[in-house]
Amino acid sequence: MRRISRITVAGAATASLALALSACGSTSTSGSSDSKGNKGLAIAYDVGGKGDQSFNDAAYAGLEQAKKEFGYQTADLEPTEGETDADKEQRLVSLAKQGYNPVIGVGYAYAAAVKGAAEKFPKTTFGIVDDATINTKNVADLVFSEEQASYLAGVAAAKSTKSKVVGFVGGVDIPLIHKFQAGFEQGVKDTDPKVKVLSQYLTQTAEEGGFSSPDKGKTAAEGQIEKKADVVYAAAGLSGQGVIEAAAAKKVWAIGVDSDQYKQEALAKYKDSILTSAMKDVAKAVYNLAKSVEDGKPETGIVRGDLKTGEVSLSDSNPKFADDAELQEAIKTAKEKIISGEIKVKSS
Repeated sequence: MRRISRITVAGAATASLALALSACGSTSTSGSSDSKGNKGLAIAYDVGGKGDQSFNDAAYAGLEQAKKEFGYQTADLEPTEGETDADKEQRLVSLAKQGYNPVIGVGYAYAAAVKGAAEKFPKTTFGIVDDATINTKNVADLVFSEEQASYLAGVAAAKSTKSKVVGFVGGVDIPLIHKFQAGFEQGVKDTDPKVKVLSQYLTQTAEEGGFSSPDKGKTAAEGQIEKKADVVYAAAGLSGQGVIEAAAAKKVWAIGVDSDQYKQEALAKYKDSILTSAMKDVAKAVYNLAKSVEDGKPETGIVRGDLKTGEVSLSDSNPKFADDAELQEAIKTAKEKIISGEIKVKSS
């Protein structure tokens, strides 16, 4: 999930200018080049930037792991408000020109930019998170089977509801978020056909704030709770924090997304209301691409994380969730059937 960016490059009129000013606006770190002369891993954040408690922060965690293990220089750059594909491409080109390898665009919005930059720097490995459309020999499409983790979230919701009504709040009405909705609804219905699912999207486009508006998320969740939903799953980036806040206020369950939101400091006062989170390991995907380059065998093409690889999962940090033997058995059974192919999870 992701949210609209805050402007972090003070005084810079455009992203291009920011890059020209020695990557101002980044939190690039000093260090040595790797054994092949590359500076190391660089990432360019999706809307929301670092500090979103979710998608971008997970990418940063992967960058930090690579930096620690390989001892090389890294860079991470923030987006700017209203930027174009050309601005994004210039950001990636600047990183490649400086010698960073691999260079990763965090989020599907980087598709055109990654494709353009990769064509200009064929010897640099590029990665893009959440997009599978780039068929270029030096690009790794880092994608996930979010619908599988969402199915398990649906199982958890169906087993935990007392009112027989649960909710889904999607940030933006786009195919990526449809995967979360489809998996969740299927998991609920397969577990208990009598449970009703209320589904709602906050906006039609990211520019309208669907991924960046806790107030919108809170209002949507309150509406579903008024209709008796006692478990609400949010796939809405920062807006999901509003969903969690509403659930805590009404003493019902929330299900988080992307990262283990039970453990996030910004949500600490609500954590007892976070049943679990449907996670995707963006950190692992980012780190693995860096390692593949370091090992001299760069990943390319579609690189998919799913339940079988362990890159999508449900968190079990909440003791009330982890210690519920019946619930855990239901989730274990569903997981095994998905991995074996007995259950085929819909993605739309």
